[in-house]
Amino acid sequence: MVRDKIAGALYRCGRDNDKVKLVAVTKYVSADDKHIAEFIKSGCTDFGESRVQSLLDKIDYFDRKTPEYFGNNVTKNKLQWHMIGTLQRNKIRKMLSRVSLIHSIDSERLIDAIDRVAEEESLCRPVECLLEVAVSGDKTKHGFKPDWSMISDVAGKLGKYKNVRVVGLMCMSGLTAKITEIQREFATLRNIAEKLKSERLPDNCSMNELSMGMSDDFEIAIKEGATIVRIGRLLYD
Repeated sequence: MVRDKIAGALYRCGRDNDKVKLVAVTKYVSADDKHIAEFIKSGCTDFGESRVQSLLDKIDYFDRKTPEYFGNNVTKNKLQWHMIGTLQRNKIRKMLSRVSLIHSIDSERLIDAIDRVAEEESLCRPVECLLEVAVSGDKTKHGFKPDWSMISDVAGKLGKYKNVRVVGLMCMSGLTAKITEIQREFATLRNIAEKLKSERLPDNCSMNELSMGMSDDFEIAIKEGATIVRIGRLLYD
């Protein structure tokens, strides 16, 4: 049903040749919950967690599973784990080699810390990240201010990091925002990304991904250009 809604949203806005990645948010349940097993059986390979320890617990749980558990659709090596919550610098080392994409880079200090730890751990690949932008203005939301010059300045400095690759932007709409406000917030993120694309970005920075949209607003996000949607509650209804 969720995949049909994604396809329908793409069709309605003329993006039916595009692909939107569905990240199933699993923070609501434990690793052995039947829902996650069903998601995997249905071919879902991307999962999002908001806490480092929960992410590690689930990765360890599925690493112990035999190929028979996954059936014909998925193998354990295809599972991709996304860090979608606020990341504390003292938790970086635990998860850095095991996460596929960090959605919540909200400061230059965090970029510095990730690059340093990745160097110390001798990771074989750059850590892929998204810059989180606080488009809603909610005080409870983390992220860079939606100020074009500020984000452009951050993007321009990324060339000094050899262990970090920024592949796009992320945002969350306001908790009490109306539809028109949500559209404006998502459009703001898209416009920032488009302006950045016109800049001379460092080789380790691109604006190919827009992670925006959750259970209540992902169709609006797709209309405004989302390439990744993070769906939680709707999958459990």
